[in-house]
Amino acid sequence: MVVLSSTYRMTIKEKLLLLSIFLMLLVGCGFKGESITVYTSQDQVYAEPILREFEDQSGIRIRAVYDSEAVKTVGLVNRLILEKDNPQCDLFWNNEELRTRQLASKGVLDTDIGIEVFGARTRQWVWNTNQLSLASIPKNLTTLTNVQWRGKVAIALPLFGSTSTHFQILRQQWGRKRWRQWCRALLANDVMTVDGNSVVVQLVGRGEVALGLTDSDDVRAGLKNQLPIAGKSIFEDGFLIRNSIGYIAGSPFPDLAKRLAEFLQSDSVKFALIDAGALDSFSSGSIQEVNWQSVVEENEVAVDEIKSVFLD
Repeated sequence: MVVLSSTYRMTIKEKLLLLSIFLMLLVGCGFKGESITVYTSQDQVYAEPILREFEDQSGIRIRAVYDSEAVKTVGLVNRLILEKDNPQCDLFWNNEELRTRQLASKGVLDTDIGIEVFGARTRQWVWNTNQLSLASIPKNLTTLTNVQWRGKVAIALPLFGSTSTHFQILRQQWGRKRWRQWCRALLANDVMTVDGNSVVVQLVGRGEVALGLTDSDDVRAGLKNQLPIAGKSIFEDGFLIRNSIGYIAGSPFPDLAKRLAEFLQSDSVKFALIDAGALDSFSSGSIQEVNWQSVVEENEVAVDEIKSVFLD
């Protein structure tokens, strides 16, 4: 048996210790010990690669909290309101505007910085190309109450997400009386209400309904899955669905939040989101602007009315 000297054995221990320290440093060298918490309603399949890229470039670790398709942004908004006096989040990245503006009205966001918007999607008609042609698509939303569309149309339940925003905007633009009559006429015409815009696309793709209201990114996802569908922006009664960023008032790491916000609004991120199908690549400037202040002020009343029509 070969016996090593104590000096040599000590050298081996030192080498093993140095190796272990080196490995620990190697594992941890990607992050600087800084971290930031982000709440986002952007679909996780789109947002996660973007946030990971920011981590890789900045060395800042991100804790991301995502929403669910059924309740969309509402769950995150309620959480932020509850955390107002003890903020746990640094930045809110929303794939629409209404809920972000609602948070600002409740004092959850840092008003000194304001809300920032970037990119856009559109509300769209989606139809089954085996059942309908482009020429047969309605010119406006009021047409959906006609008997020819009875039982042939699907929408997401207008309590959540972009469909809720859309219905509230229509209420503000049309006036309460006309809007309420239209909502009741939709139900009387057997419109199908489902759990989200992606479900609308699936139903149309399977031919269970001929026509639906959804978002442009959901149409692109359906086309990617080779569904027999087509989409067209709703211009007369539609609106631009822009991504929005809100800085949380009293957040733990406001400087890091600013760095992430600048990254999210960079051209590289915009093009990445376009390539992924999360944003439209074309300009939809002809779609009318929204009086967000009025929509926010009427939000609670409008939601109660939507519930009374679609749930009672």
